[in-house]
Amino acid sequence: MTEIAIAIKGGKSGTFPAGTTAAQALKELLSGKQRKRTLAVLRNGEPADLSTVLDTDTVLEPVTVDSGQALEILRHSTAHIMAQAVKELYGDEVRVAIGPAIEDGFYYDFDRPVPFTPDDFPEIEARMAEIIAARAGFQRQEMSRQEAIGFFSGRGEKYKVELLEEMDDDTVSLYRQGDFIDLCRGPHIPDTSWVRSFKLLRVAGSYWRGDEKREMLTRIYGTAFFDRKELKRYLNRLEEARKRDHRKLGRELKLFTIQDEIGPGLILWQPRGAMLRRLIEDYWKDEHYRHGYELLYTPHIARQDLWKTSGHLDFYAENMYSAMEIDEVQYQLKPMNCPFHIGIYNAGKHSYREFPIRWCELGTVYRYERTGALHGLMRVRGFTQDDAHIFCRPDQLEEEIFNIIDLNLHILRTFGFDTYDVYLSTRPDKYVGSEEHWQLSTDALKQAMDKKGLAYEIDPGEGVFYGPKIDIKIKDQLGRSWQCSTIQVDFNLPERFGMTYTGADGSEHQPIMIHRALMGSLERFIGVLIEHYAGAFPVWLAPEQARILNITDDQAEYAGQVFTTLRAAGVRVGKDLRNEKLNYKIREAQMMKIPYMLIIGDREKEEGTVTVRRRDGKNLPPMKPEEFVDMVRRECEEKTAG
Repeated sequence: MTEIAIAIKGGKSGTFPAGTTAAQALKELLSGKQRKRTLAVLRNGEPADLSTVLDTDTVLEPVTVDSGQALEILRHSTAHIMAQAVKELYGDEVRVAIGPAIEDGFYYDFDRPVPFTPDDFPEIEARMAEIIAARAGFQRQEMSRQEAIGFFSGRGEKYKVELLEEMDDDTVSLYRQGDFIDLCRGPHIPDTSWVRSFKLLRVAGSYWRGDEKREMLTRIYGTAFFDRKELKRYLNRLEEARKRDHRKLGRELKLFTIQDEIGPGLILWQPRGAMLRRLIEDYWKDEHYRHGYELLYTPHIARQDLWKTSGHLDFYAENMYSAMEIDEVQYQLKPMNCPFHIGIYNAGKHSYREFPIRWCELGTVYRYERTGALHGLMRVRGFTQDDAHIFCRPDQLEEEIFNIIDLNLHILRTFGFDTYDVYLSTRPDKYVGSEEHWQLSTDALKQAMDKKGLAYEIDPGEGVFYGPKIDIKIKDQLGRSWQCSTIQVDFNLPERFGMTYTGADGSEHQPIMIHRALMGSLERFIGVLIEHYAGAFPVWLAPEQARILNITDDQAEYAGQVFTTLRAAGVRVGKDLRNEKLNYKIREAQMMKIPYMLIIGDREKEEGTVTVRRRDGKNLPPMKPEEFVDMVRRECEEKTAG
């Protein structure tokens, strides 16, 4: 009998008969305690089931329950259990589409004449519990692609057939548990009993293959954990996230509205939201001026030829709106601000002595998003980028990237974000430019991050078509990641648009262009801010910093005087002089998340003071209106300084 060598990575090794399964090898090579925590393996670096048969020399790495890979495998397996339960309960009226694990759980898409609703969850969960209790094993089998097409055709599973017909593989793998079988690469948990805590969460509509012209499916989302306490903590976080939902708070705090009659994905800023946006814009402009940037304004449309030159029509057309004809010339709404800034650059000649040139713009752009992808402020069709472009010489590139990172992190800290993940996205399969330029750009980004002492991960192939980029994903109060900041190096557009400068040698050279957005878009960033602060913004960002509340009509005149004094001093103040009970007015102000309530009764009127109540219910000592102004100013200065 042929023998093979099997080793645990960094651990024991041994000789086994060919045909030994991974589980059998682990029984000899691992302690009982570690073996009980292992649900899959990496076989020579590739994920595999414990039932995998080993017929060549192999290095195994146990996948234990405390690893991220294990959680993904658990959730993918739980998705299969859910699909099995659905098929057993609803039979041939349901067609199964796809069911992957995702960041916080899993989903499966189903085609059913009557879409599923959360009312169906108890029945599905109960059947899942029965399947789990049966300890059914996950059995892998392989078929030829043609055989699999025939198999799923016979079951009426048209979505599986479509996927198979598009594959190039001659052989495909399937997994069976009980009577349920699905097309799947695996791996899976050894048996269903490994699923100890799960929950179905919500349903959503989903077009097959993301195509609005295809079938509308029902997507059931769920999650699973190895530990019931972890599931409970996750469900609590979900509940907190629901409370912080920027769409809900946006309505309640009267910040913005979206109306179908105007257009989905188009934001209407209400006065309070417009004030919040203005505060962010003013701070952004001041900080950029302080860091050597100059402000630009550019149009919303341009000749279509501009987007041909830039390459957007070749690489980005599906995200652009259709052309419009003006004076027999084709124009398009801008998806980017970059070509306009290049146009301003090319309006004159430049010397090497001028560099670096730093231009910034809060430029509104328009990009097509599918209706199903739109989500409040987070995914819209018209949004304002906090855009900037730096034109520099090669010898300035690394320092400019370092300065951008420095400004970026400073601004994020000011808004209350001091935890983030950083990624370096490298060259994609479809790209323009020379390998030399790509390498130079990538090295400059790396060196700037190393100089700053930033820890980062490589995100292979996720750069934009014209250059590599740094992405910064901020973490909010709930620990969720949000993509906001991006820094991109570009040799391509300067070449396409014939950009030059006169060097020290008197000859013409091509500048390097750096694209960067620190917030990403104002809409998305404000959405993140709303959820981060749960609508209770710090004083410097609060659209209404204080609200004056009188106890009776006798104080109305004095309350009006205080209002005038505060407003003249620059405090964003409102007043509620209605003939209502004080507690009712306090409650309304608290629901609007206003930082301070200034209460005025007879004593305050006589003494020329106000009683200050914070939104958390704490009362401060009475003070003169001028003292309150000074307190607000100090708090704003401290917050702005970060």
